Amino acid sequence: MKKLLSMIIVVVALSVMAFPVTASTQTSQSYPYFYIQSVVTDTSVTIQAYNFPADDTYQVTMGDYGTKGVGGVVVGSTGSGAGGSFTATYSIPSSLAGKYQIAIRLQSPTTGYFAYNWFFNNTSSTATPPPATTPIPGYSGYPTFTIESVVLDTSVTIKTSNLPPNDTYNVTMGEYGTKGVGGVVVGTTSSGSGGALTLTYDIPSSLAGRAQIAIRMESPTTGYFAYNWFYNNTATAPSTPPPASPSPTPAPPAGYTGYPTFTITAVVIDQSVTISGSNFPANDTYNIYMGPYGSQGVGGTSAGSTDTGSGGSLTATYTIPSSLAGVSKIAIRLQSPTSGYFAYNWFYNSTTP
Repeated sequence: MKKLLSMIIVVVALSVMAFPVTASTQTSQSYPYFYIQSVVTDTSVTIQAYNFPADDTYQVTMGDYGTKGVGGVVVGSTGSGAGGSFTATYSIPSSLAGKYQIAIRLQSPTTGYFAYNWFFNNTSSTATPPPATTPIPGYSGYPTFTIESVVLDTSVTIKTSNLPPNDTYNVTMGEYGTKGVGGVVVGTTSSGSGGALTLTYDIPSSLAGRAQIAIRMESPTTGYFAYNWFYNNTATAPSTPPPASPSPTPAPPAGYTGYPTFTITAVVIDQSVTISGSNFPANDTYNIYMGPYGSQGVGGTSAGSTDTGSGGSLTATYTIPSSLAGVSKIAIRLQSPTSGYFAYNWFYNSTTP
């Protein structure tokens, strides 16, 4: 039986949305959400809201990145009026001045509806369009690149794909999330015949110590560009594959179908994480690993093991390794060295609920 991955919860910076527990059967179009429209550093943020219920009032809070605005500083309230869409601007509280990323939340104390998002605390507007490209005869598609390897605080090696020929690219690095826009120029590259190139660039001293770094290639002539990001730690890509299943692959337990999954139910910052699992095979043992966000827990630090007993549901709490203390997002993986079944997820390293 082919083993499948468990579903990962992906948090996207564009918008994160939710609905009250009393409306759990609502469709994906039936809850409020908002985008970040513009930011003035340490001063204000403007949002564009959509699909808000009519005649409701929303309390607005801001807090540290990763908190989803829960328990944050109250910065105002907004009446939804006739509902639907609206634009609103809120002041950034002085207690969050200087923060690189800030969470913002709108929540109704009456109906329970809420929406949250986050933004980079730098003067910007998300409405800026990408540069127009100048067509290159015979060229189609667009360039991309992958991260091949990294030497901590020293260099990163990339491999391009479908790079347009006879073009020159400025290469910049910047803070994670910036896509390299406005970053430090670390070199220029002539694409020559284009296609696949392996290239190495020095990490600027101003980004030394950053956990994650954005990198961008952009042509000032044609406008073609590509961007990516990498963990600033000595590593070789592609990322280490999951441990191989025993060979030959054992048959699934009698009567077992599907694959195991788990959700995160509680976190104590830098101390522990509690999970709730479902559909685990019976009489199996799972090793637990934790590592950086994006690693899927592969090659992570051992954090214990769990016996599934009669299978099905399980609840367990694991200690967060000291090597991950202070890391904002952590991947966690449960994998059986016997059957090969596995599941993974990730969590914010902040106390919740």
